[in-house]
Amino acid sequence: MTISLAGRLVLVGAGKMGGAMLEGWLKEDIDPAKLAVIDPAPSADVKSLITQSAISLNPPISGIADAEIIVVAVKPQTATDAMPAIAPLRSSRPLILSVVAGKTIAFFEEYFGSDAPIIRTIPNTPAAVGRAITAMAANKNVSSTQHALARALLSAIGEVVTVAHERQIDAVTALSGSGPAYVFLLTECLAEAGKKLGLPEELATRLARATVSGSGELMRVSGLPAATLRQNVTSPKGTTHAALQVLMAENGMMKLFEDALAAAEKRSRELAG
Repeated sequence: MTISLAGRLVLVGAGKMGGAMLEGWLKEDIDPAKLAVIDPAPSADVKSLITQSAISLNPPISGIADAEIIVVAVKPQTATDAMPAIAPLRSSRPLILSVVAGKTIAFFEEYFGSDAPIIRTIPNTPAAVGRAITAMAANKNVSSTQHALARALLSAIGEVVTVAHERQIDAVTALSGSGPAYVFLLTECLAEAGKKLGLPEELATRLARATVSGSGELMRVSGLPAATLRQNVTSPKGTTHAALQVLMAENGMMKLFEDALAAAEKRSRELAG
């Protein structure tokens, strides 16, 4: 799929997420001449990609008169400092596409105006391998054409879903935004438990990593519900059944995840102000 742009795409912030998006766009044959990257210190890998693709790096903002979309991918703690420098681009009436955690649509309206088309999203770190899932929420100013463009750009790093209300972004943040960390912790816990059963550390780690990644791939490829896959591997009164009796107890994994996601959602709301 080739992503066509009428004007310029300005990427503000080329860190891990911004870099992953840039790489994904180039794989989708986006015209490098339509891209501009604003980042005072991109990583060596990203700078090499920019140079090899002849992408404009840190051009004068005053020289960008045709900004069609601004993708903001800076760190949340630097967003307030970054916005005034790019706010003059509002004269082109670009679509603002944010992947900045914790920054609301209202935050960007302060700099680009209440009539600006703004989409707030929350992707996750599997974007680095093209396997992210991103949820997006738009304000009333976003046209169907702009919505489609945003979806195409985000699809370059994985799946895209839409939420009906911006407030649901906090729940998405708790589930999929922070979710990779939960999976990595699960892998750590499996390996550590295996070590306590007497397995060598290297073997326990290898078994845990392969089990988690392989199970995820099985779930993706089969398309079956997670509950069905769980039941398929659980024999009555067998070893898996014995373990699940512990994990599915009243205060087991379900309660832990409910409490964990509630804490993450609460913190997401706090960060959004």
